[in-house]
Amino acid sequence: MSHAGRVLQSPRRSVPSLRGHRLPRRLSQLYAGLALYGISMALIIRSTLGNMPWDVLHQGLAGRMGWSIGAVSMLVGALVLLGWIPLRQRPGLGTVSNVVVLGLAVDATLTLVPAPASLPLRVGLLLGGVLLNAVATAAYIGVHLGPGPRDGLMTGLVRRTGRSVRLVRTSIEVAVVASGWLLGGTLGVGTVLYAVAIGPLVQVLLPRLSLSPPSTPTRTAGAPTPPD
Repeated sequence: MSHAGRVLQSPRRSVPSLRGHRLPRRLSQLYAGLALYGISMALIIRSTLGNMPWDVLHQGLAGRMGWSIGAVSMLVGALVLLGWIPLRQRPGLGTVSNVVVLGLAVDATLTLVPAPASLPLRVGLLLGGVLLNAVATAAYIGVHLGPGPRDGLMTGLVRRTGRSVRLVRTSIEVAVVASGWLLGGTLGVGTVLYAVAIGPLVQVLLPRLSLSPPSTPTRTAGAPTPPD
């Protein structure tokens, strides 16, 4: 398996470490990545050509509740995080930050970036949003400070059910997209493009943006294994 695949698929339950001399770089990259992720979400939404799978749901709920998309994103992220409890997942700093920073960044960007009228500009926003999202995803995952709530839900279900990452992720996103579309979220070519392109793009970018986490002490031979 590639380095990117190991990082994306590893369902580790230990709390990500905040130790190490590279902590300032890891924290800077974490928050830059999360902010860029929120910006990319807004660019794709403004294209009106089809949202990212979870944003189809966020937009649909926002329209029904009268909330901003960012506020709904934070609410959904918090609710998904509660779903970690029965899966015995442990959030890290990156997990909690994901809930807050993405919501703030997407709302701020939607306020600043108007919806373009011309199709070429909308296509440009879509393509730019997908590329920026790949960079942002590789940046925040690569610091090893905890996955986002939605990724953690996926890896937790993979570990508990024994099913493949592909099956679990596809099942979750199909359910999310269908629910969001029924609520009025935008489903279109952008949704399909994102689903097809994001994996290969992140796989290319992640090794370049991944920072090695602090090494843990090697357990001596015969030492007892901590309880699960």
